[in-house]
Formats: sequence, structure tokens, C-alpha cells
Amino acid sequence: MGDNDHSHPFFLHHSDHPNLVLVSKKLNGDNYTTWARGIHISLSVKNKLGFITGDIEEPSSSEDPDTHAAWRCCNDMILSWLLHSLKPELVESVLFSTTAQAVWDDLCERFSQSNIPRIFQLNRELATISQGTSFVSAYFTRLKGLWDELASYNEHCTCSYGAKNDRQ
Repeated sequence: MGDNDHSHPFFLHHSDHPNLVLVSKKLNGDNYTTWARGIHISLSVKNKLGFITGDIEEPSSSEDPDTHAAWRCCNDMILSWLLHSLKPELVESVLFSTTAQAVWDDLCERFSQSNIPRIFQLNRELATISQGTSFVSAYFTRLKGLWDELASYNEHCTCSYGAKNDRQ
């Protein structure tokens, strides 16, 4: 991997730094779905999504120390980004995790299932929504927003503990 290989997942741009803000609103527990979607998009743009999904596995430190060092540097940068995207009271619960994937899975397991009341509310809104005096475009925009948010609860979570399957 060359120092300028922008497509390589271990590449860190000169603008990447530990205090980088990936999402505008920090995770507080109630906003998990929108927070996770924002993190997902931000890491995808930076070609770092595999660090939280497990697609980019930790190389052996004994067999390939240089690649391991590059992986560790990127993993730690992503850990820092994730920690800076959490409210302080949540940081303490994941501070000693050693991989970005472990933090991602932990937060997914804890907070994705807490959205069951919101899923119920969305289903209720979808069942009772009507156009009323709204323009068709406004009605469709509201309907599509509800559909998309509901779909995100089934599609988005990539945690490995089964929370997605429990919801479905």
C-alpha cells in the first residue's frame, strides 16, 4: 500500500484526526437509528466501514507487523471518532473496548432494540395517515419518510448479537 493510495481502507487523509466529528448529533440512547445511519454514511465515504462491520479483520501482529500496525492505527482513529460521537455518559461504557467493531456491536445491541416503541408508533402512523387537505406531494413526502424510517430499523443494524432478527 502506498502512502497515497486513497482507495485503501488503511489510508488516512491529512484531514483525518482523532477529534473529527462524523455526525452532527451525539448518540444519547434515544437517537440510535439516525446516529448509526450517520456514522455508517461517514465511514463509508472514508472507506472505513469494514472496520465496524468486521469485513476488515485485524491482521496478525506476528506474521505481518507492518500491516497490523497500519490496521491498528486506523482502528484506533475510528475508535476515537466513535467515542467523540457519544454523549459522555455513554463513553465510559465502551472506553476500554479495543476495536471499533466491538464498540459498534455493543452500541447496536444496547440501543437498536430500545426503538421498539418508535417502531410501534411508526406502524400506527402508517395505518392512520391520510392526505386530508395536504397536497399530494406533501402527503407522499410524509408517507415516504415514515416508510423509510421504518425500513431503516430492519435494514440498518449490523450487530452480531441478533437484535436485527429479534426486531424482524
